[in-house]
Amino acid sequence: MKEINEIVEWLIQSGALTALFLFSWKIVKPWLDAKASHASAQQSNAVWMLIDQVSSTAVNSLVSNDKLTGEQKFNQAVQAVINALNRQGYAITEDTAKLAVQSAYEKSPLTGGEQTTSTVTVGPAGVTTTIKPADGTATAIDPKEAK
Repeated sequence: MKEINEIVEWLIQSGALTALFLFSWKIVKPWLDAKASHASAQQSNAVWMLIDQVSSTAVNSLVSNDKLTGEQKFNQAVQAVINALNRQGYAITEDTAKLAVQSAYEKSPLTGGEQTTSTVTVGPAGVTTTIKPADGTATAIDPKEAK
């Protein structure tokens, strides 16, 4: 027991314990910083997914209301997003809520947001084709037939 006590005493008095601690801290600190950064990114991603889901729900719930104008629906959806996120403990700006509602409006199949067609020129001969969005009526490809 006396030898252990003398070794600990020597480590403290010689500064070896301090050097060991500083060396360990130089190795551990970048790892801790990376963990904190990753956790922050994951939390931010989860909040953005929540904002997207809440705004999509708000837009889809107001689409069929014919008593309100488009601007009234937009403002009501923005307030619904802000209020829902405040109840969850997340404070967002009105501009962020407006961007989320606009994005949800453009993505919503109920508003015709994804019903655009694209015209593409293919090849040197200038062949033009029109690409329409999927309407769900196409038959699936059987993997057994695709050889």
